[in-house]
Order: sequence, then structure tokens, then C-alpha cells
Amino acid sequence: MRVHNFNAGPAVLPLPVLHQVRDELVELPHLGQSVMEMSHRSKDFEVFLDRAENGLRRLLGLSDDFAVLFLGGGASLQFSMAPMNLLADGARADYLVHGSWGVKALKEAQKEGNARLAATTKDAGYRRVPEETQMTLDASAKYVHFTSNETIEGVQWPREPQTGGAPLVCDASSDILSRPIDIEKYGLIYAGAQKNIGPSGVTVVIIRRDWIEPRGDLPTMLSYATHAKERSLYNTPNTFGIYMVGLVCEWIESLGGLEGMARRSGEKAGLIYDAIDASDFYRGFAEKESRSQMNVTFRLPNEELERKFAAQSEKAGLIGLKGHRSVGGLRASIYNALEPEPVRVLVDFMREFERENG
Repeated sequence: MRVHNFNAGPAVLPLPVLHQVRDELVELPHLGQSVMEMSHRSKDFEVFLDRAENGLRRLLGLSDDFAVLFLGGGASLQFSMAPMNLLADGARADYLVHGSWGVKALKEAQKEGNARLAATTKDAGYRRVPEETQMTLDASAKYVHFTSNETIEGVQWPREPQTGGAPLVCDASSDILSRPIDIEKYGLIYAGAQKNIGPSGVTVVIIRRDWIEPRGDLPTMLSYATHAKERSLYNTPNTFGIYMVGLVCEWIESLGGLEGMARRSGEKAGLIYDAIDASDFYRGFAEKESRSQMNVTFRLPNEELERKFAAQSEKAGLIGLKGHRSVGGLRASIYNALEPEPVRVLVDFMREFERENG
């Protein structure tokens, strides 16, 4: 029996996709082999590469002005790779920080180039995104970097930050494909696949082609130009992961695309936030205007009750609800593939737990 999976990542995957993968794992239709066995340079694999890339293009409305790359190393490598490639010749970048991953992104960027902190909500405990009046933006910045959704704190930008025209660079690992975005505002988007796009081990990078410049001073594998020229096939990519990205994109399209995902996410998150707001027992971590639609973070009256909640919920088949080790508390990750029914089960569990322990 499958559990109700609230893990922050690797996260739940669409059940129809898993069923198709199961059926095709040993032998793909008409190919007589698994996708994990075929050459990444074969015509047969190009079909899966095309499906993944075109699926992302359709969902995000990407023109040919953007390249789609499938890389490794997760978002953590992009913390360094993006400034390595983009901050040449004295170019500067502004960073907006409202949580743990933004802190890490800025720290790595400052090792590679002129990256400065343009806004932070550290003094507010990273409970909200920066307000526009807090931002001290450099009008000549090459880009403004932000983390669209902080998984640890459960804080999400309700919409893109206003930058006065500077292109956005975004770590969208935990909310990509969960809602429509204005792609023309972005110069680069990167995202680990393991929350909303597919399995762990694939990193999607979407970058404006006019930002891709050959750089002889960079290691070959750390240059976007290398991977764009070879269409992500310079080295052997995660062929299985790319195959699954294509399937997940098709599943999202079958449910109404990004507009359908946004409605679905809002309904699921609303169930949990309504339960929190109706109670004096539960306390939401993020400020209401910055609440994440992907990671609902909340606290109980004391840590002992939080440990009890995590243990009892796991016994009830609700896994992954323990908060990140750096902040504690509870966290329900409700990515695209999580169906509404597990959320309803969680809310029922929350109410019963409060009745017994409140």
C-alpha cells in the first residue's frame, strides 16, 4: 500500500507516470530495450530528448530565444555555474534573499563574481519575501537573482519581483511548473527535477540564447555554451531522468497545464492553511502574504508535541512531515503530483491530533 508522501524531495511522482515507467522499464515499445540501456547519441533517444524539451517549451511558452539544457549537479551547482557564466568583465548581480537556499546561492555567487545582497528578510526570520521598498537594486546589474520558493521556510514569491527591467535569474527548483510565469522577464531559470519535474539527478536550465557565450576561461563542463552547442549531450546525461521529464510534462498538460496546476495547488494548500488558521493549536510559520503553495510550514505549542505529531503521522501512513533539521517544526510538501486526497487525510489527522493533545 502506497503511503501519503509529503517529502520535500525527492518527492511524490504522478502515479500514471510511474505505471507507464513500470510497463516500459524493461522494454520500450518497439525498441526491445530499456531507456537506461540505449545510447544517448542514438536516434531512438533523441525522441525522448525532444519530448522532454518540447514539453517544457509548451508548458512555459518558451520561444526559440531560450535554450533548454538538461544538466547534473542540482541547483547547488547552478549557484556557482550561473555567476561563472554571466558575471564576466566586471558584470554585477543583485540577490534577493528570503531563506536558506537564497543564502547559499549568494554565498557561492560571491566566490565567482560581483554579487551583492540587494534585499533580505533575515531580520524578519525569513518569514516573508522582501518588500519592494526594501530592495536596493543596481540599475546596471546584469541580473537579479531570487529563489521563487524557499522549501525550508515555506515562503514563496506570490509573483515575480519588480526589478525595473533587469532580467531575472531564478532558482525555481521547488515550484517550477506549478503556475504560469511571465517568461519574458527571465534571463535564466534553473531547477532540480526532483520536486515537480521528474526524478532526482536531472537539473533543468532554461537560458536566453544571447546569454550563452563561449568562455575559454571556464572548465569545459561548467560552460553553458558547451551544453547548448551539444544539446545536453556533451557527456552522457541522465537518460532515464530525461525520459521521465517528458512523461511528467505530458501528465501536467493532461490536467490543464500550468493553469490547472495552479488551481490544484491553491486548493490543496488552502485546505491546510484553513485548518491552521481555524486553530489556536497550530501556528503557520510564513506570513500570510508570502505563504508557499508548495511547502506548508507550521509549528505546534512545543517541540515535544511536534515530535509526537511527526511520529504518529508516520504510523498513520503520512510520511515526510517533519520540518527541516535547521528550523524544526512541521512541513507538508504538496507538489504537483500529490493528489488532493492525501491532503484531506492530513487535515483530518491534524484535527484529531489537536482534539487529543490540545
